[in-house]
Amino acid sequence: MGQQDISIESVMAEYPPKLRPTINKLRKLVREVAKSNADVGELVETLKWGQPSFLPKGPRIGTTVRMDAVSKDPVRVALYFHCQTTLVETFRELYSDTLNFEGNRAIVLDVSRPLPEAELRHCIEMALTYHKAKRTKAA
Repeated sequence: MGQQDISIESVMAEYPPKLRPTINKLRKLVREVAKSNADVGELVETLKWGQPSFLPKGPRIGTTVRMDAVSKDPVRVALYFHCQTTLVETFRELYSDTLNFEGNRAIVLDVSRPLPEAELRHCIEMALTYHKAKRTKAA
């Protein structure tokens, strides 16, 4: 079976029960952020590297937000961002007291703790509007 034959729902259903509520909540947050920001427009949900991934349908609006379980760690999930952007660096400057990071590519979350929703919403919004915001700053 090819990756295109696998749906996001089937991938999400395969996460361990302990991780599923957090993964589902993160998906809901991404959808809510996209819906509440007119710049994002229509959101595409797809699989990239077998991970649930979200990006604006329009060109040059934002960059992909992916999510997955952290390998070999049964209590952590991560939101992944394109490593060649400055997003995680910016997130670290803004939220180093609230969020945990992995290198220049991820926000790592412990599923046993409440999600810092306000901070995550802001980070997701910055990713989904990354290219548009860069063009606005350059103008």
